[in-house]
Amino acid sequence: MELNKLIGNAFLEIADAIETGNFGKTKKVALTTLGSEHGEDTLIEGAKLASKLYPDLKIVLIGPKNDSGLETLVAETEEEMYKIMEEKLDNKDIGACITMHYNFPIGVSTVGRVVTPSKGKEMFIATTTGTSSAHRIEAMVKNAIYGIIAAKASGIENPTVGILNVDGARTVEKILKEIKAQGYNINFGESQRSDGGNVLRGNDLLLGTVDVIVTDTLTGNILMKLFSSFTSGGQYEISGYGYGPGIGEGYNRNVLILSRASGAPVIANALKYGHEIANNNINDIAAKEFDILNKINWMSIVAKATEKQSVKKEEKEEIKIPDKVVVTGSISGIDIMELEDAVAVLWKNNIYAESGMGCTGPIVLVPEDKVKECQQILTSAGYAAGEGDIC
Repeated sequence: MELNKLIGNAFLEIADAIETGNFGKTKKVALTTLGSEHGEDTLIEGAKLASKLYPDLKIVLIGPKNDSGLETLVAETEEEMYKIMEEKLDNKDIGACITMHYNFPIGVSTVGRVVTPSKGKEMFIATTTGTSSAHRIEAMVKNAIYGIIAAKASGIENPTVGILNVDGARTVEKILKEIKAQGYNINFGESQRSDGGNVLRGNDLLLGTVDVIVTDTLTGNILMKLFSSFTSGGQYEISGYGYGPGIGEGYNRNVLILSRASGAPVIANALKYGHEIANNNINDIAAKEFDILNKINWMSIVAKATEKQSVKKEEKEEIKIPDKVVVTGSISGIDIMELEDAVAVLWKNNIYAESGMGCTGPIVLVPEDKVKECQQILTSAGYAAGEGDIC
């Protein structure tokens, strides 16, 4: 019976390929039609728009009966709808499904895709929903990998990667650079601001400086909402490709998330996004990426960096603060989560220092004539220390 089903599916794929002329790219993409704040009609409108804009898409609706002319798997409740969705995904009857709500396991989060306003460039936001890890730094490192996977599955062979300047960014940067040094290719992008660097600022988001921007999921979720609906007042998302596919090591269900506020243009683009990642075999791409990462024992690199932070906090001692002096020199590159520890290291070396905030983020303020010496001390102590600026 199983053999007959496999043969039947093979013939259906061949028939689809002949019909569309798109051999090897015929996996169906489903859309659930219950749960939108704008009603079922908006979802169907988005599906019909996708069919018009992207003729090679094979769309299946999962929800109540309708007169759209699109193939529909009938479900009258959300519970029934999700049951059908999971069954069809697990049986490979569909390659991906777009839906408005789904509970991913810990370790899985979604990579959104937006169109930046400056030059109309597409950018992947890693990540936007779900939880990659309960630990912030580990989560952001995983988010970087998930973003690379999503970009590759969307046809970008060697995506550029940048880290948004949020809490933990500098630590994440150090870990990712170590992972790269151990043999996993990460193509770091550069900020378009004059000071450059791999840690990006708000301007870079608008410019679309990199293909993949790495951030924490909550920040990513806010960014998705801003990019998608900033011209509509927030109630109707009109731009971008939605919150994207759930990605995680060993996770194989291609479920892509939409906001309940998503409008027809976003729904259409989300279906295209689902089509791309399914037909480019995102699960195979992910497996290859994680295979390379596991061969270099990447999680031990993450663990070492995060354990180091914990040790610093546990081993903090009473340090005598040197006499206060004027501090007009500055050192950047220190993560805000390590800023006070860095200041304490200099105090321990009998150099007065203060923490501060410069144009590019956290800085350590030191005497002007001791900048180089302080850089050496901090670098030896494991901090990424470079000359900063004060604005």
